[in-house]
Amino acid sequence: MDEILEVLSNDARVGAAEIARLTGKSVAAVKTAIRKYEKNGTILKYKTVINRDLVQDSGSFVRALIEVSVTPQKNVGFDYVAERIYSFPEVVSCYLVSGAYDLLLVVEGENIHTVSNFVASKLSPMENVRSTTTHFLLKKYKEDGQVLKKRAGTRRLNISY
Repeated sequence: MDEILEVLSNDARVGAAEIARLTGKSVAAVKTAIRKYEKNGTILKYKTVINRDLVQDSGSFVRALIEVSVTPQKNVGFDYVAERIYSFPEVVSCYLVSGAYDLLLVVEGENIHTVSNFVASKLSPMENVRSTTTHFLLKKYKEDGQVLKKRAGTRRLNISY
C-alpha cells in the first residue's frame, strides 16, 4: 500500500505536513496525492472508531453478524442479490465470502427485536435468499485494529510448584 494511505489508515487526523515528514515527500506532493485518492474513490471517507461501551446513551444499540446463503442470479452472479441486500439501511457492511455461506452482513439496530424483525420481515423473505444465521455481538474487544479496553494488570501471584 502507498505510504500516504498507510499513514491515513492508521490515523485519519494526521495532517499533510506530518505525513510529508513521515514519508520524506513534500507537503504539496502529499496534498496532491490525497486529493487524487479522494477524487478517484480510493479514499471513501474518514472515520472515527468509537468505543460504544463508554458512551452513555448507546445502551440499546445492537450489532449482529448475519450469514446469508443465496442463489446467485444468472448473468450477474451474487452482485444483484448483494446490492438489494446492502440497500437496506440496517445493513452496515456486506461481504461476499467463501465457505458454508455466501454473504456476511453486519447489521445494526436499536435492540434485538429490531434486528430480528429485519431478518424475519425483510431479509429472509427475499427472493434468492435460501437461509440466514444470525449472531448477536455480545462484547467487542478490538475493532478496526484498535483494542477497545485494555486488560487491567492482575495482582494475583504466580503459582509455582
